[in-house]
Amino acid sequence: MSGAEPFVIGVAGGTGSGKTTVAERLAEVVAGTDLALLRLDSYYADSPHLSMAQRAAINYDHPDAFDWDLLLSHVQALRAGRAVDVPDYDFTNYRRTAETTTVTASAVLVIEGILVLYPPELRDQMALKVFVDTDPDVRFIRRLERDIAERGRTPDSVIAQYLSTVRPSHVQFCEPTKRFADVIVPHGGLNQPALDMLVARVNDHLGRT
Repeated sequence: MSGAEPFVIGVAGGTGSGKTTVAERLAEVVAGTDLALLRLDSYYADSPHLSMAQRAAINYDHPDAFDWDLLLSHVQALRAGRAVDVPDYDFTNYRRTAETTTVTASAVLVIEGILVLYPPELRDQMALKVFVDTDPDVRFIRRLERDIAERGRTPDSVIAQYLSTVRPSHVQFCEPTKRFADVIVPHGGLNQPALDMLVARVNDHLGRT
């Protein structure tokens, strides 16, 4: 990485909207060591003092579920050219593991997650703010499939969580952050013209044709 500060992009949107697809598409196109990716899911606050049942009952779509101080410190460190050790979060046990992943400073930094446009202190770090907008029924189906396949959930537990916390929190906390976005991407990761526009913006910053 050169001495210039990285170009910081925030990619927000509801659960299952396609945020990860957008972020990974950027990483795939930029490739190499030119892009660092931070996922908000890695920054869930750890609660070792709680029982498994208590941890499972936490509203993980509420702003209070995240360790914003740690995320902000990592963004500031990467902007200053320093590497950071990102927590590894175990969604089956609702706990951080003992492992971390080292992320090094790069020319482009993407911060991806449902609420990355929520804290003003984090928005202030971003040069480009993106909101990925996808229909609620599509987002729910994607979450249902993901949580069953990857996070050890049952269909009943996914539906109960969606109705009790995910949907209300989306309406209260996530959807309103759309107004802070510089770019709104309809149809999530399936919107190729929007992806092409974001890639062109990144390549322009990197001085690529």
